[in-house]
Amino acid sequence: MGRVTVRRQVSRITVGRPTTVVPDTLIAEEPLELRIGGRAIAVTMRTPGDDMDLLAGFLVSEGVIRTRDDLAAMRYCAGADADGHNTYNVLDAELAGHVAEPASSLQRSLVTTSACGLCGKTAIEQVEVALPYDLTDDRVVIDAEWLCSLPAALRAGQQLFERTGGLHAAALFDAVTRERLVVREDVGRHNAVDKVIGWALRAGRLPAHRAVLAVSGRASFELTQKAAVAGIPALAAISAPSALAADLAERVGLTLVGFLRGTSMVVYAGAARIAATTPAPDPPPALAGAPHPTPSGRGR
Repeated sequence: MGRVTVRRQVSRITVGRPTTVVPDTLIAEEPLELRIGGRAIAVTMRTPGDDMDLLAGFLVSEGVIRTRDDLAAMRYCAGADADGHNTYNVLDAELAGHVAEPASSLQRSLVTTSACGLCGKTAIEQVEVALPYDLTDDRVVIDAEWLCSLPAALRAGQQLFERTGGLHAAALFDAVTRERLVVREDVGRHNAVDKVIGWALRAGRLPAHRAVLAVSGRASFELTQKAAVAGIPALAAISAPSALAADLAERVGLTLVGFLRGTSMVVYAGAARIAATTPAPDPPPALAGAPHPTPSGRGR
């Protein structure tokens, strides 16, 4: 497996102090060629690790598969370095016999960078994916106070971020049991989300009813669409969503939360799923000389 982190000598400069040369830990970024039945469909720049989750989630996000029964096998194949060692940078998926051959339009014409999961799409029509689930059927109620705890729970699962400070993260939570189901990290936001969705597919948890997808950055159109395709009813982001993401969430019945920080949040769509408990206001102080109310509410 490719290295997840790399050590490198760096110069640490602080104004007014001598420059020091110290070792630092950087996150690795390597290309991964994704194949279906031996046919290359995309190359994405990613953090090595959880590659099979990444490929499975990518296939879900692109509308190729829906459940784990649609995926027969995945395996690393040809891909060697100068010394002849397998780089584990080529991954091939075998679809189940009942799954239709993906359209040729799925094949990306460009390398997908870690910053963009839509790069290589050659037509506007390819951007939106048909949604296999009706999110309005998921009537889960999400406690607002618990929702505010998700950024800390996500951060607690970011082991690689602790060492490098250079990763995005995504996590899936059960809104009923309040369990953190999985956390995935990657240099690319879309890769982190695909790894979470791929995990859910391989665990037999799609559609992801009553779940919340939490992401460490902003909520783009693409991440919102990935959540919807996986049947996830709520997406919570620490930063802002885009206007297109909010429009999509409203249209498909997904709860979209942004600026989830401290004890506050902004809900851009699907606010009805969130239960915000507001304490009753204290009663006003009694005026001097005013009659005290009886339990029935009447004055004496």
